[in-house]
Amino acid sequence: MSDSDPERLSRRAARLQSEGNHCFVCGPSNPIGLGVTFDLREDVCVAQFTPGPEHMGYDNVTHGGIVFSLLDDVMANWIWLRGERCFTGRAEIRYRAELPVGTPVRLEGRCLKRKGRLAQMEGKVIRQADDYVVAEATAAFMIAREQGSQ
Repeated sequence: MSDSDPERLSRRAARLQSEGNHCFVCGPSNPIGLGVTFDLREDVCVAQFTPGPEHMGYDNVTHGGIVFSLLDDVMANWIWLRGERCFTGRAEIRYRAELPVGTPVRLEGRCLKRKGRLAQMEGKVIRQADDYVVAEATAAFMIAREQGSQ
């Protein structure tokens, strides 16, 4: 399977936007989800998001769990949009600054290294106004085996 098979990649992108997708971060069928739309641009998975009051932890600051969910999904979608399913095996996050509610951010996910079924990933939440990295994560993702294979 090729990373560059346009028909296959198009089908994957369509499934992400389908009514069957209930993902909390990107699922259009999740009524309480974040509604993020991911895209591949060259070798980077990208998206935009602006947290609202419903994403607040305290004092007008976006909850850290929401921030991590964004990071986890931008990394996973780098793999998904290339035609493979995966799950997070381990993750480490660094919060560099608070993210005030109403602050537009850009999400970026990249693959640092791939060996067999293991993908070492990096994700960033970046303030759009000044390109400051609000939070970043590294994670090890396991590529799911195809159904029916061991």
